[in-house]
Amino acid sequence: MNDTLVTLVGHVATQIDFKETLTGPSARFRFAVTPRYFDRRTEAWTDGATSFYTVWARRVLAVNLASSVSVGEPLVVHGRLRVREGPPDGEGARWFSADIDAIAVGHDLNRGTAAFRRVVKTETPLMGPQKAAVV
Repeated sequence: MNDTLVTLVGHVATQIDFKETLTGPSARFRFAVTPRYFDRRTEAWTDGATSFYTVWARRVLAVNLASSVSVGEPLVVHGRLRVREGPPDGEGARWFSADIDAIAVGHDLNRGTAAFRRVVKTETPLMGPQKAAVV
């Protein structure tokens, strides 16, 4: 199967929703992407329409994401694009949702600095983002 891989640059729009599931840790958040372009008519940079995506992370990425990212922070997200279509609502209109199954997530260093800390693997399974040991 051919996946559509995308890389998005934007800001965290909601708190990270972290959960332990039967298949392992899972995290999700809404991600706002606003393109900027130079408007030659006004000779100024202008914001385009904001698009929102639901970003999903699994396993270790979910744990690290939940302990490293806050609302409003600028990120670069790389992952598989999934477009879901829902059943018609009460008025007969269908809805669509764009989700990203994240492969990698990092802070946008064009907008600030970050300090990397390697996670130490433990013998006991992690029970949430607050349990990760960092050196």
